[in-house]
Amino acid sequence: MKCLITGGNVKVLGKAVHSLSRIGDELYLEPLKGGLSLRTVNSSRSAYACFLFAPLFFQQYQAASPGQDLLRCKILMKSFLSVFRSLAMVEKSVEKCCISLSGSNSHLVVQLHCKYGVKKTHNLSFQDCESLQAVFNPALCPHLLRAPARVLAEAVLSFPPALTEVTLGIGHGQRVILRSYQEEEADNANKAMVTETSIGEEDFQQLQAPEGIAVTFCLKEFRGLLSFAESANLSLSVHFDVPGRPVIFTIEDSLLDGHFVLATLLEQDPCSQDLCSPKPCQPVPQKEAHSTPPLDDFTNDDIDCYMIAMETTVGSEGSRAQPSTSLPHVSQPSHDLAPSSEEEEEAEPSTVPGTPPPKKFRSLFFGSILAPVHSPQGPSPVLAEDSDGEG
Repeated sequence: MKCLITGGNVKVLGKAVHSLSRIGDELYLEPLKGGLSLRTVNSSRSAYACFLFAPLFFQQYQAASPGQDLLRCKILMKSFLSVFRSLAMVEKSVEKCCISLSGSNSHLVVQLHCKYGVKKTHNLSFQDCESLQAVFNPALCPHLLRAPARVLAEAVLSFPPALTEVTLGIGHGQRVILRSYQEEEADNANKAMVTETSIGEEDFQQLQAPEGIAVTFCLKEFRGLLSFAESANLSLSVHFDVPGRPVIFTIEDSLLDGHFVLATLLEQDPCSQDLCSPKPCQPVPQKEAHSTPPLDDFTNDDIDCYMIAMETTVGSEGSRAQPSTSLPHVSQPSHDLAPSSEEEEEAEPSTVPGTPPPKKFRSLFFGSILAPVHSPQGPSPVLAEDSDGEG
């Protein structure tokens, strides 16, 4: 694989890498006949992002050498990000960028041709990998918002940098509401600061959603996509369904496509759900001490209904097209969608720092059906035998 990027497109590529770095620690690079694909997924499998750069984006693009198969590789995000660390420097001094990948070479070579004949060469170690694909279909989402990225970027400026989640919903008069999400177990929910931004229907190019619908997702990844779309002066489409279903953000252009898929909060906070009333929500009374404690979120819910499978398959050239987008609608819980044994092993629950919280958000790509754990009745059995010297 060999591609040559010139002019302002070098900065566009760098901005895309910065957006992907907000999600995952590994970058999957796959040359396709339809363009160069950059993908990543976070450690908790609750956020996925993909950029596909069309051949017209490059001055020169060759997916594979004649007679050779298409290659794909996985590299550390920090390694690739270091090449485009300073976007100001890239815009000011870099004239063109050449990326090459060869099966005989153990490195991904990125060359930056700068002014005054300066050439910077980066040899990045990589690993061979299978194709990273997430199954999703924006067309199956009943609700759609489309607006210039600048409108949504200005709306999230009001939120503090430390805010983790944000609620997006439809209020009175078809106004789009963005509200900061507060945890239910906050010490004093009535005194916690809640920031809310309201955007009129006239600012949207398309709005298809009923009043009262709301979903909560992570703000960090959303900001990364907004930053890229705003710099490229693109419109952003938001496809979403009920809480618990993934929200899909898409950007489309003649030179590139972008898809960000984020998990949504399954159980909405009553205060964040009521977007139609400005009155503060009263706290929910606590249950009595002798009442049965609720089970874990994942044990009470039908995870099969909202699970999106991540496919890592090595197929023919026809199967290496743009990620398949098919999320079947499941009307009733069905255990036929349970992942295979290999996927279940990878879905072992683990404590991973970062967003989104594993018990609040569904995993988009790997799901496991967790049965409630019952403590054994009566005294614990004695596993050690009696000593011969006693008695």
